[in-house]
Amino acid sequence: MLSFKLIYSDDYYLAIGQHVFPAEKYRRIHEQLLETKVADASDFLTPQPASDQDILLVHTSDYVHKLKTGTLSSQEEMQLEVPFSPELVKAFWLSAGGSILAAEHALKGGIAVNIGGGFHHAFPDHGEGFCMIHDVAVAIRRMQKDKKITRAMTVDCDVHQGNGTAAIFAGVRGANDLLPSTSASTLGGTKMRRNPPGDVFTISLHQANNYPPVKPPSSIDVDLPDGIGDDDYLGWLDNALSSGLRQFEAELICYIAGADPYKEDQLGGLALTLDGLKRRDELVFRVAKSRGIPVMVTYAGGYARNVGDTVTIHCNTVVAAKEIFTSSKSS
Repeated sequence: MLSFKLIYSDDYYLAIGQHVFPAEKYRRIHEQLLETKVADASDFLTPQPASDQDILLVHTSDYVHKLKTGTLSSQEEMQLEVPFSPELVKAFWLSAGGSILAAEHALKGGIAVNIGGGFHHAFPDHGEGFCMIHDVAVAIRRMQKDKKITRAMTVDCDVHQGNGTAAIFAGVRGANDLLPSTSASTLGGTKMRRNPPGDVFTISLHQANNYPPVKPPSSIDVDLPDGIGDDDYLGWLDNALSSGLRQFEAELICYIAGADPYKEDQLGGLALTLDGLKRRDELVFRVAKSRGIPVMVTYAGGYARNVGDTVTIHCNTVVAAKEIFTSSKSS
């Protein structure tokens, strides 16, 4: 039995047909965690869908109405990049409910993992990049509404910049500044840019030369060059976490643990290994635990040529959490 909860439903399955997004990954992650005895059935909680009121904490009433009534324009449906259906709406509402439940349990127990979610390309008034609803933002706003937290931090390690996250939580923006410890030429063009935060501090570590073409400013953006590997990636992540936590006192970290920085990913151009991705997760968890900050985990993207690799990467996130949060010696 784990010391923390995993949030999962068979209804997380996205009814999108043949698609680069491996809709079956959620079911396969659940099965693999059980088969390898990383978790047992009692470790899983089944979420309820988010309420419309929860979704409206982030998304506009006009957009929510269009989703609920199936009246998106053809352009809006095309922007989603997944085929619209009422079943898909239900899956996204459920995923948002899962992230709310994960946030609640993280605040109680130090960490919780939503075996889904992380749909960080959704904006208040539209969806894009396979993302209809921004479940992480909904969970944060619900925790703030319930007065369980005031300040949250998002740590986004998907290979694609979290443009929806940056737009939703935009603070008072000035000009982008390079951090004093970095330069434009460091690591072949890697840049760490910062902006003043609001009540949510957003960190995005992503491939610069990748989707989205327009990247709204996060509190910290780390723009990584093509082909970066494990050690350099982990160095930049450590730098970003240290800088962010010097500037901002987070009461909850929402970790978007994308599997797509993997070297064999079809939609990514970084070069992390399976081991490097697990070390990435361990770093985030170790930093959070050492500072006593609860962590809510969501999974975001992963498009490995071998779907089994994506499943393993996501399962390893749970393994890393188990190793860090069940060891009294970890820090």
